[in-house]
Formats: sequence, structure tokens, C-alpha cells
Amino acid sequence: MPKPTEELWKTSSARFNQQWNFPNCVAAIDGKHINIQCPFNAGSTYYNYKGSHSIVLMALVDADYKFIAINVGSYGRNSDGGIFEKSDIGKMLDQRTLNVPADSPLEPNGSPQPHVIVGDEAFPLKKYLLRPYSKSHLQENEAHKIYNYRLSRARRVVENAFGILVARWRVFRRHLEVQPELVDKIVLACCCLHNMLCADA
Repeated sequence: MPKPTEELWKTSSARFNQQWNFPNCVAAIDGKHINIQCPFNAGSTYYNYKGSHSIVLMALVDADYKFIAINVGSYGRNSDGGIFEKSDIGKMLDQRTLNVPADSPLEPNGSPQPHVIVGDEAFPLKKYLLRPYSKSHLQENEAHKIYNYRLSRARRVVENAFGILVARWRVFRRHLEVQPELVDKIVLACCCLHNMLCADA
């Protein structure tokens, strides 16, 4: 997948604000387990919390359900947060080498704020990565509840993108009976084709 440009991020940010009322959001992130036949002598390496063997597709998705960046091939036993920290996507975001735009104000004459991606509780909280408040912080704080609601709406695009991907490419509805290296290529090809179809829609 080509490296995202600053212009692509800005377009994505404008769409998240327009569609989901979440300013300065450039992408939503999540992981999806792609079920595979357990490779010979793999032990529990690919065994996930759902009780099947898988590799993980980690994806950044824009407001219109297109994949901006993906990392595929991590072992199913690893958590989304752990995969993110070790992935090229996570490292490039940490090092600020993924062309994410400079901070910009949320409203005219406001102070500049960072552009962010949104994820669920599995991801670490960072300056550029927002996650929901835990339920223990929601008791009597209306602002936290509103924030969680808005973040959830914006974040849902990545889950929907995975749903569209699986509906289009039904091969993902069962476990793939090929070597993990080939699974990586199949997933990448399907994500690229998914983007082409979204662009034509």
C-alpha cells in the first residue's frame, strides 16, 4: 500500500469532522483476526483468544471505509495494543514519519491541537492516539460520556470496513488453508481491491 500523503490525511480529517463530528481525526484503528489453518509445528503461536488460529490485520481506515495503511501477518495470540506498538504503522506514528499534518486549531482562533487516530480500549493512549474513558470514569461525568459516544461513532468506521471486506471477499468467512506468507499477500490484495471498489462507488 502506498505511504499516505499529508493531503490524504487532511482530506480524511475533513471527512471525519463532516461525517462523524470528530475534528482533527485522521483515521480509526483496529485489528481483525484472519482465520488460518494452523501451520505445522506452530504450537500456540497463532492461537487466539477466540479459540482459533489466525493472523492479524491491523488497519488505519478513513471516514469513508477505505484502508489508509495496514499491517498484516502478526500472530493471532498477540493483543491489538502489542501488535500496534511493534508494527511499522506504530513506529512511524511514534517517529512522526507517516506524513500526518501539523497541529491545527479545532475552531477559528483556537490553540493548535494534534491530529489523532481513534481506537478502542485495547490500544495505548498517546498524543496522537485517543481511546475511550474506562467505565469507572463515566459515573457522573457527562463530558466523558459525550466524548466516548463521539469517539465510538468515529471509531466504528474501521469495524464497518472490516465487515465490508469480509462481505466482498467471502474467502475470509472460513479459515484459509495456505501458508501464512501467502495469507499476508491475499489480505493485502483484497484490501487494495476494496479501496478501488470504494473509490468507484
